[in-house]
Amino acid sequence: MKIALVSENEELIHHVNLSLDKAYEMEVFSNGVILYNALLNSNGDFQAILSEASLSDLHGLSLKETIDQLGYGSIPFFLILEKASQSEVNTALKSGITDLFFKPLNKTQLKTRVDFQISHPKKFKQKGKFNPKTYKSPWAKRLFDVLVSSAIFLVLSPLFLVVAILIKLESKGPVFYYSLRVGTGYNIFKFYKFRSMNPDADSKLHALKHLNQYKQMDNGVGENPANLYGNKVKELCEYCEQVGGVCLQPLYDDEKMVCEKKFVAKNKGNEDAAFIKIKNDPRVTKIGKFIRNTSIDELPQLWNVLKGDMSLVGNRPLPLYEAEKITTDKYALRFLGPAGITGLWQVEKRGKGEMSEEERLSLDNDYVKNFTFWFDIKILLRTIPALFQTESV
Repeated sequence: MKIALVSENEELIHHVNLSLDKAYEMEVFSNGVILYNALLNSNGDFQAILSEASLSDLHGLSLKETIDQLGYGSIPFFLILEKASQSEVNTALKSGITDLFFKPLNKTQLKTRVDFQISHPKKFKQKGKFNPKTYKSPWAKRLFDVLVSSAIFLVLSPLFLVVAILIKLESKGPVFYYSLRVGTGYNIFKFYKFRSMNPDADSKLHALKHLNQYKQMDNGVGENPANLYGNKVKELCEYCEQVGGVCLQPLYDDEKMVCEKKFVAKNKGNEDAAFIKIKNDPRVTKIGKFIRNTSIDELPQLWNVLKGDMSLVGNRPLPLYEAEKITTDKYALRFLGPAGITGLWQVEKRGKGEMSEEERLSLDNDYVKNFTFWFDIKILLRTIPALFQTESV
């Protein structure tokens, strides 16, 4: 029998494994979106789910709600907490949390309670299930994607070569990089781009303190990095992904490591923002600024189109840390349509100034509700002039 554990705390993972005494096969997940994929692809082949989080964290009540919506609410869901008030415990249990464990864990208690709940399953009443895997690309759209992306590859191959040479001449580092992105139905894939950032620009990271385009107003109270990220960096920022896949500017708190970019963004009022976007990023190279403003940096995604990860037109695939915040019925609609290189919000908003998170999500949802093959053609035609509008991102 299999159990899912959502945690990045190596000590806790080891402790839970010992507590279960090899009675279960334990699979560890660092992120809610990865767990969603495992549930969907294995048809819910888990006997229980344990998550290390506070009630208000993404991996707390929010994760439980999403699992319920996916149709797997009958799987016992346990929270592992530092502490909680009696009112919080009552709220958790009323919300469907099966049981709560507090640190330091009692090995005997954990196994006894997990065993009992698995052997005495509760009935689960399905509420408003959504199925993020319902989208299937129409054959005409898929054929069009393959033919057009192949043709663009051939025509623009000289441009690919020139851009690659310019990137190598301006700065050291790889020509291409990839990050993990979430597309249609919360599927995770490798998302390719030309590198546009300078590997030697880490000294400019202090400039990020005021740059998050999607930040919201807050009360100015900062948050302890240990509460944000656990015992190591969960997600790398785009900069660190581009320059080698290792966090180059970490912060330390009680031997716990966090990404400065994301810590600063959260402390500046971005706790609830699903999108993180840096305006006038000081680390972007000269060629990087050009290929970003003209969207040439996106061209390697033609390979993603040929592979079937994406379409030419659709909603932008999101990094894991952004996608797991968009799981409510209202917002999850954007994942029911195709992931794409260009889309409705790009042509509607590019070059027109800042855009709120709500506006972007609304446009993503509008595309899913209205997309047709001819609507895609219209967006592609509008994309061409949009490429020549300046947007410093």
